[in-house]
Amino acid sequence: MPASDLPLLIDAARIAGRVATSFAGKSAQRWDKPGGAGPVTEADLAVNGLLENVLLLARPDYGWLSEETEDGTKRLGHDRVFIVDPIDGTRSFTEGADTWAHAIAVAEHGQITAAVIYLPLRGLLYSAARGAGAQLNGQPIRASGIGAFEEATILAAKPALHGTAWLSGACPSFKPAYRPSLAYRLGLVAQARFDAMLTLRPSWEWDIAAGALIVSEAGGTITDQRGAPLRFNGADPRLDGVVAGGSLIHAALLEALV
Repeated sequence: MPASDLPLLIDAARIAGRVATSFAGKSAQRWDKPGGAGPVTEADLAVNGLLENVLLLARPDYGWLSEETEDGTKRLGHDRVFIVDPIDGTRSFTEGADTWAHAIAVAEHGQITAAVIYLPLRGLLYSAARGAGAQLNGQPIRASGIGAFEEATILAAKPALHGTAWLSGACPSFKPAYRPSLAYRLGLVAQARFDAMLTLRPSWEWDIAAGALIVSEAGGTITDQRGAPLRFNGADPRLDGVVAGGSLIHAALLEALV
């Protein structure tokens, strides 16, 4: 059902964008989650409630996994599950920046079948359905064909640049860059604005699920940091880091990592 799910996800993302942008980023009510889990705002919760209502009304037999909904085991009994980050890049949102995104995906038996990443303030809508390719604002996109570190620009946070992460004891000679939203980073890789991205920290499924399909449908490769395929709707919804990029630079990164 990926082809029929994708229009639903696109419509839901656009509605979410209207709700989120109705809140003024810097003045939106904000508080910190317990255990150092980061900030949350009234906009995150409003978008989460909207998406849960819209999506589950349309697909009542699907499960639900979202950053802003208390998790449980019920979703594990569903063949298909929505995996949602209502606002990926909440810190960016609270600062009044424009690099936050809505990330919405459908997983079927552990594999993503339809996905959308939407940045309303940038007018960017990345989308993909399994077997149908990836698009940005309705136009096909392809991941990078670069394979040499010397030619590559790679999205990575500072911990991934430490020498201890690399077999040689030093970070390879790629040009590093950074964007605050993991979902947006994956979209940028899918459109070859950047050659690859990596994060070596445990990564929540809702940050990665939508981008995983968009990268792979754009001809790229995405795995965990050990090179294992990603599976979604796990009992513990965390992944062992993520490496994504064009197939050549992805392979080079895996060979170079500890």
